[in-house]
Formats: sequence, structure tokens, C-alpha cells
Amino acid sequence: MIIKPSQQMSASGCCSYSTLKAWLPILSWLPRYKLKWLQMDLLAGITVGLTTVPQALAYAEVAGLPVQYGLYSAFMGGFIYTLLGTSKDVTLGPTAIMSLLCFSVVGGQPHRAVLLTLLCGLIQAVMALLRLGFLLDFISFPVIKGFTCAAAVTIGFGQVKNILGLKDVPHQFFLEVYYTFYKIPEARIGDVVLGLLCLAVLVMLMFMKMGLGSEDVPPCSRLARKLVWAVATMRNALVVVAASLVAFSWDAYGHHVFTITGKTSQGLPPFRPPPTSDTMANGTVVSFGEIVEDFGGGLAVIPIMGLLESIAIAKAFASQNDYRIDANQELLAIGVTNIMGSFVSAYPVTGSFGRTAVNSQTGVCSPAGGIVTSVIVLLSLEFLMPVFYYIPKACLAAVIICAVAPMVDYHVVANMWRIRKLDLLPFVVTFLMSFWQVQYGIIAGVAVSGAMLLYNMARPQIKVSDHGVLVMELSSGLSFPATEHLSHIIHTQALQVSLPRSVVLDCHHVSVIDYTVISELRDLLRQFKLRDVQLVFSRLQPSVLEVLLAADLQGFMMNVSNAKCQKKKKKKKNQPEAISEHRRWLRSSVSEIAL
Repeated sequence: MIIKPSQQMSASGCCSYSTLKAWLPILSWLPRYKLKWLQMDLLAGITVGLTTVPQALAYAEVAGLPVQYGLYSAFMGGFIYTLLGTSKDVTLGPTAIMSLLCFSVVGGQPHRAVLLTLLCGLIQAVMALLRLGFLLDFISFPVIKGFTCAAAVTIGFGQVKNILGLKDVPHQFFLEVYYTFYKIPEARIGDVVLGLLCLAVLVMLMFMKMGLGSEDVPPCSRLARKLVWAVATMRNALVVVAASLVAFSWDAYGHHVFTITGKTSQGLPPFRPPPTSDTMANGTVVSFGEIVEDFGGGLAVIPIMGLLESIAIAKAFASQNDYRIDANQELLAIGVTNIMGSFVSAYPVTGSFGRTAVNSQTGVCSPAGGIVTSVIVLLSLEFLMPVFYYIPKACLAAVIICAVAPMVDYHVVANMWRIRKLDLLPFVVTFLMSFWQVQYGIIAGVAVSGAMLLYNMARPQIKVSDHGVLVMELSSGLSFPATEHLSHIIHTQALQVSLPRSVVLDCHHVSVIDYTVISELRDLLRQFKLRDVQLVFSRLQPSVLEVLLAADLQGFMMNVSNAKCQKKKKKKKNQPEAISEHRRWLRSSVSEIAL
């Protein structure tokens, strides 16, 4: 078939355009954008924006940064994710966990937080380009749950001092617990009353929203339900506004009974490269290399935890709303957001579960809703910063506590105990170690779960049965860590007994074999020959048989009749047929050894 030049150009253009769409998902949904989508995206963007502003201010407190840095971190994600994101629901911005991780690494130093954002973004973008998203699969569910539960406790208790109006309380968790209780007599009545009142209102509105059913109701009740849903959804913004008005009123009459946020920088942040060095209070200049060295393990933990959190959220809502996401494209979107965010003084961000849930429930139709949210944040920075002066810290503390409380999932402990008790080990290690240092908790949990995984690889279950000869069935794959274990069992049960015995090695579950295993098998075959007994391989997978034949093992024997059967396509058998076939295979293997 001859292809005309015009056809070649068309095919080439089509290929190029499909590649461009893969890198810029906006090209997939923008051409079919509808007016109805615009209405829903505007509504969702405004709703999420009213949730984002108070949360961003509160999470900056968790990160130990001035409150405006929370807003600096909250707007870039909306613009970037609209271009690069593959989920219509996800919203990127500051979260409680990333704020805690940021504080644990930079200790509340703004310049270092911004540099950390750049480095995290570069790491995440490189992982996306190299398709390294599979590395996240090595962080098990118990480790993630252990970390999130510990982070929720750490963040939540860290805000108790703001509810009580206490000052000069250390940030290290155990010292924080001690000094919070030690300084209770110094608590400010105004902060305590306002903080508890804000907590009560937030919890009440949260339960009201949870209590809204989906059954059919009359039109007037439906309107009332929508009103309750709207008030409950925007509860953070409403509580912060109300508390700020209360604080302003008391302050106007000269009664300073609340601890307020205080002066903040007004206006949009300058667009400039992040600093690559830092200057200490005494004038000492800290170089880029020294800063990176100070970041330590946090430079690996923060990018990975950011990716885990965001991709888990994206997958959850994609499944719920019946669409698919591209995990590597999500990595790229988060990485570019952090890279660009570092130019506007942002600290590391990721996907927010709470705000994503609000986005989805409001009926967002495309990622464009994030642009509306970002515009609201920018307007707040430009015009509302003087108003933020009067936001009580007790009110922000109440917002944070209500946001992180659902992260303490005690049901998961009971489930792991019921399903597989051993999985509680990485959970408990991660949970406890995270109270010492957050990043050490994650590293310790990954190390424990990794050790458990390696142990299962190195000690696979081997079922031994006696049918005149010993039949050893490997219950899982055979790789180099397991060679010593297999060799030990064969020696102790077949070779180092008073009367050496022949062995049939059932390799039905072995799909991969490596050079270390081949070397051990060569030695085993020699040992069997010296004792005048046989080692027969049976039910070999074609890929494994090919490797064994290529190795040219002296004395290699296999069940030929079974090997031929492996090549035939088998229909699904019921249990009696499977048992009958297994018995026929055993008789065949034993008879071959007898011959």
C-alpha cells in the first residue's frame, strides 16, 4: 500500500496532537466545554474558594509561617492543574499534613520553606518524566494510616495552646504536651470561650451536613436543605468572619481579650526566583548546600507524601464519579505547581481531601473550577489582608482541629486486627515514631513493611508431601533471597537423611527465576547425583523452562508429559477435576523417577 505525502503529514499531525493532548489534558475537555459547565464551575469555584481562604490561613499557622504564606500557596495550583490535571474534582493547595511536614523540616523559616517547595517540585516532576510513580506502591496502607493518624493527633493537640491562648510553648510534641498542661493556669478566658464556641459551632454544622439525607422531599424542604448545606459547607469562612467581627468589636472598645493574628503583608507576592541561600540573624550566610543538608530525609519524604496524598484523592473521586486519571500526569501537575509556586513564595502543596470533596459535591464539571478558586484567593490577598489582622488565633485553631479530627481513623486498627494482625506492626511503628520526628516515622514504617515483604520473599512457604518420593510445592515465586531457604529444606528432608530420597519440585507458581537460583540448582543437582537420587522439575512455566534449558544444567530432569500439557490452552476446571488432574500429575512424576 502506498501512502501519499498528505496522508503521512495527516498521520504525523494526528500523532503529534494526541501526544500534546497527553501532556496537556486541557485540550481533551476544552473543545467540548459547555455553558452549563461554566455555571457549575463558577458555583463550585466560589464555594471552594470560601473554604480555601480560612483553611490556608490556618494551615500557615501549622507550618509555623506568617498567615499570608498560606494564601501564597493556595492560588498557583488552580491555574496549573487546569492545564495539566486529569481529575475534574481535585484541588491543590496547602494541607494539614504538608504543613506539618514543612514545619518539621524548615522550622518556620519562610525562605527555606520556599526553597523546599522548588526542590520538591523538581523531584516530583523528574519522577513524572521518568515514569517512577510505581515507587509509591512500596508505601503500604498501614504506613500511610499510621502516619496520618499520628499527624492528626500532633496537629490537633498543637492547636490546644491557641485555644487556651498560651504563649512560648515548644513545638516538639512531647515537650508541647508537657508545657501545655503546665501552663494551663496562664490560659486567657477570652480565647478559651471563643475557641470552644467556634469548635461547638463547627461541629454542629458538620453534623447537620452529615445528617442531610438524599430522599425525596417537598420543594420548600428541599430549599431549606440546600440552605443548610450551603451554610454548613461554608462553615469555616462564616465562623472566621463572625469571630473576627467579635474580636474587632472588643478591640475597638479597648478590651484586648483575644490573641489575634496581627499585622500581615498586604498585596500579591512578587514573582521572583526562590532564594538559594539564607542569612541568619547574626549575619551568617548559609549556602545552598548547607540548607539542602539541613533538609535531610525531609527532602525525600515531603515530595513522596505529597504525591501519595494527591493521587489517593484523585483515584478515590475518579472511581466515585466514573472517570479515569493518569497517575504520572498527576505527578507532573503537582511537580509543576510546586515549581511555579516557589516563584510566588509558596510552601509545598498537594491535593486536599476536604476541599476536593466540597468541589465534587457542588457539582464541578471540569478543572476550570480551580481558576475561580484561585481568583478568590488572589482577591483576598489584594484587598482583604488588613481585615485578617483581627482573626483570632483561637478561631483558626478550631478550624484546624475540626479539619484533622476525621483523619484519626480508629476503625482501621480494628480491621487490621481482624484481617491480618501482622499489619499492625508497621502501623504502630509509624504511629509512634511520628511523634518523635514525622519524617522518621514514615521512614521507619517503610523500613518495617519492606523488611516484612523481603522476609516473605526469602522464606516462601514450601508444602512437603510424601508420595513414595518427596513432593515439594512452592506456594509463591522463587527469587534469589529464597534460594538458601529452599536449599536448606531439600538438604534436611531429602539429602542429609540416612536414606537419601528423590524429590519432585512443583514449580507451578514460579514465574521468574534468576542467576542466583540457577547456581544453587546446579549445586543441588550435583548433590543428588552424588547420592544416586533424582531431582525432577514439574509443572514448569514456559518462561522458567526456557531459562533452565539455556542454563544447560547437568542432570536436569523434568516431567515431560506435564510440560507438553502446559502449552495447551486449558478450560476452567471444577474442584473434583482439578484434584483428579493433580493426582495424575503426581503418579506421572513418581513413575518417571521410578524409571
